Amino acid sequence: MAETSDWNSQMRRGLLELCILGLLKKRPSYGYEIVTRLAEEPNLAAQEGTVYPLLRRLRKLGWLETYWEESDSGPPRQYYRLSSEGSRYLTALRKEWKQLTRSVEALVGGGRNN
Repeated sequence: MAETSDWNSQMRRGLLELCILGLLKKRPSYGYEIVTRLAEEPNLAAQEGTVYPLLRRLRKLGWLETYWEESDSGPPRQYYRLSSEGSRYLTALRKEWKQLTRSVEALVGGGRNN
């Protein structure tokens, strides 16, 4: 259905930031590892051309920090981790997400009066 695919694409783009910050809250990761982890969730799969610019933007905003680590299977990898400011931002996003999903579920899901 073409109508819903565009809507779904727009929604996914907005959620990638939240998901990436959530992944990095659990543990630091390098870019391709983040792309691979997102791909495990079919509705969140994103190309490298989407994820890497987002990682750069989040770093520029001060929500991510980077460091280099040697790799057993090739050149050193740049790892991303949540900064303390990024952790505070993620906490605020999680709160907003919970409120939003509750409201949407109440209106369109099997919520209160459905």
